Order: sequence, then structure tokens, then C-alpha cells
Amino acid sequence: MKVWIDQDLCTGDGLCEEIAPDVFVLLDDGLAYVKEGEKVFGAGPEGLANVPDDQVEACIESAEECPGECIFLEAD
Repeated sequence: MKVWIDQDLCTGDGLCEEIAPDVFVLLDDGLAYVKEGEKVFGAGPEGLANVPDDQVEACIESAEECPGECIFLEAD
């Protein structure tokens, strides 16, 4: 599974980072981004990151709970 965030829709609530801190991070601009290990991906669909197998359920939950509906999941 792959994931990306539309920062134009992000509310900066931080639920995604709380639910799946290995995949999501809030940066100084107050918006959420996806990451792989230490690498943080840029904005939008260009920031498509691979989701570790053990984080798939947490990513799905993050997308479902996101108040901005800005988390997009794609099947491999």
C-alpha cells in the first residue's frame, strides 16, 4: 500500500501522527506529511510513500479518522 497527503485539505489536527507515527509527521508549517523512516516526502501525490506492512491498519484508521479527509491510500 502507498499513501500521500493533500496538504491543501490538511487541518493540522495531528490525529494521523498520533495513530501512525511511523508513517505521518507534522512539520513546522502545521501540516501533516508522510515519511519512510527518516525521509519525509513532499506535498501532494508526488509525496507517495510506501506503507510498511505492519502499519497498513493504522494508515487505514488514520484516513478514516482524518477530519480534513486529506489522506489518500493506493493499493500496490
